Amino acid sequence: MIRILTIEREYGSGAGEIARKLAERLGWKLWDQLLTDGIARHMDCDPGEIEKHAERIDPLYYRLLKAFLRGSFEGNFNAPEMKMADADGIRRVAEQLVMAAADEGNAVIVGRGSAYYLRNRPDSFHVFIYAPFEERVRRLQKEGKSEHEAIKLAETVDRDRAEFIKQYFGIEWPARHFFHLMINSAMGDTTVVQTVLDGLSAIQNH
Repeated sequence: MIRILTIEREYGSGAGEIARKLAERLGWKLWDQLLTDGIARHMDCDPGEIEKHAERIDPLYYRLLKAFLRGSFEGNFNAPEMKMADADGIRRVAEQLVMAAADEGNAVIVGRGSAYYLRNRPDSFHVFIYAPFEERVRRLQKEGKSEHEAIKLAETVDRDRAEFIKQYFGIEWPARHFFHLMINSAMGDTTVVQTVLDGLSAIQNH
């Protein structure tokens, strides 16, 4: 019985909104911004503290962390500035929260390494959502980004995410063999949602 759906994605592919629609159709809990907020809370978020500790932060590491936490609905970065802890600590918190969400079940979990943490759970179904570069830029612009900002984000966020996954998971992102389904969101959200639901149904009845 599948009780967990993970969504990994290319930045700007619309996966956040697709995940929201999937959670709504399934009647499951959406773990997207909830995970970002939970990680930030556990890592003692305090926007004022970042300036005090900024000179002690490894700029590369902080950039990778931001890519890892980059938030819900893809076009936004709503994670608070964070008091830095060591990489293992942050990874441990993320893993604990993902595992807790999975244990609760009936969960749609977006990113945050969930597909890799839960790769050995038979009650999980893993989806990767991608889109052509031009489509991702278009979606980001629709969400209010300027053309220049959308292009820059589409070019850099996935690169940073891949570096983070490789550094802290030892995996070449996106590691296609971890996913049951990889789908192009340029087909339209409605088609993507239905295809994922059909895949879930098929594996449930397998």
